[in-house]
Amino acid sequence: MVLSKKLVEIIEHNADQLSKRWIELVQADECTPTYHTYDEEKLYDRAFSVYSHLGEWLLTEPNQKELARTYTELGRQRHTEGFQLSELLQALILTRRVLWTKIQMEGLFDTALDLNQALDLRNQTIRFFDRAMVCAARGYESV
Repeated sequence: MVLSKKLVEIIEHNADQLSKRWIELVQADECTPTYHTYDEEKLYDRAFSVYSHLGEWLLTEPNQKELARTYTELGRQRHTEGFQLSELLQALILTRRVLWTKIQMEGLFDTALDLNQALDLRNQTIRFFDRAMVCAARGYESV
């Protein structure tokens, strides 16, 4: 679990850099056209919030009701703002992709134990984003 904490610290300490990279990708991705002209400051704030608080979700057993509430509301907001559901889902996929690109670049996986812990964190991250996407889609569809 020491490596998992270290990886989460890397994520949280690099939330600014990760958020800026995510904005670059989401504004360039052909699957997310509404994001191309959306207010960058709002995009940054949203991405920063995810990255800077990710450890709370990953290292503690997340409150499923809180996760559902947060991402259901996100889905509703995106619908109201005129985003397509596919754009919302692609944006969440990019959020996860930016995160794991950063972790891989850190080069912390020296031993089999490190790799095992990294895989565990990756699985937790995938489960988190899977749940987030389902809740966001439900919120989107409920409008």
